[in-house]
Amino acid sequence: MRPVPGPHCLLVTGEKIVSVGRGIDIAHERFGDPEAPAVLLLQGISQQMVGWHEEFCAELVARGLQPIRFDNRDIGHSTHLSDAPLPDFAAAMAGDVSSATYTLSDMAADGIGLLDALGLDWGHVVGLSLGGQIAQTMAIEHPDRIRSLTSISTTTGDPAVGQIRPGTWENLATSQAASREEAGDQAVTVLRVVGSPGFPLDEAEVRARAGDAFERAPQDRDGIVRQAVATIATGDRTPLLRKLDLPTLVIHGADDPMVDLSGGRATAAAIPGAELVVFDGMGHNLPKQLWPEVADRIAALVHRAG
Repeated sequence: MRPVPGPHCLLVTGEKIVSVGRGIDIAHERFGDPEAPAVLLLQGISQQMVGWHEEFCAELVARGLQPIRFDNRDIGHSTHLSDAPLPDFAAAMAGDVSSATYTLSDMAADGIGLLDALGLDWGHVVGLSLGGQIAQTMAIEHPDRIRSLTSISTTTGDPAVGQIRPGTWENLATSQAASREEAGDQAVTVLRVVGSPGFPLDEAEVRARAGDAFERAPQDRDGIVRQAVATIATGDRTPLLRKLDLPTLVIHGADDPMVDLSGGRATAAAIPGAELVVFDGMGHNLPKQLWPEVADRIAALVHRAG
């Protein structure tokens, strides 16, 4: 492992790719003490594992955790199902999900397969947006492997809650970036629309990190469609969330235009004993200014879970 300088010294294994079965390889990176509680970090749709900033991972390490960030299937350096037929997104929105390549159950199984490949009997999950839905599914379908759940900026799958704010989708960049510069421009545009109005936006850093992600692995537009249809095909998890029995933290922004706060409230209401934390001024991202408090809350949850 190599040391990485930062606000807290942390050890990093470097990116590795492992087979998790069913023809899927998952790219991942581990931080901190390999004997510390393992916390799987799941990103949102179209987002690579590098969306979890190294400094946020360092905050978790400083609190005695072992964060493991990874690329979901169809993103970054993990397996892309490029040979599969492209799902019909319009049909899925209309209720016909027969063209789905996979569901959130398959994506959840990838995370469990990663635990297996790393020789970990159990872990804790932290998911943001789509990652939160996958994390919920991992807890539902693999209760013997998941000891705590942190669900951020996401919803239950019930179409009556967590809706996108009218006009938001139309203001997002939809063309595929063809260069590092375009990727940076698009990332700034997206965060101006869905980011956190109560916190400053560091455009230079956003551009730099988006450019780095572009050079690491250009966006797979078809992969994004496959992920989106997977969420639709999985349906409403509310009845299953009510059966969960594990420490749960639900975090949501009061100003989230992509997933209305009602999605976070419904998630917390469905899961017995879940704690709901709402941050004023937070949108559909995790502002740097909140990292210490979020890390505190995740660590408290993990250590309480044992």
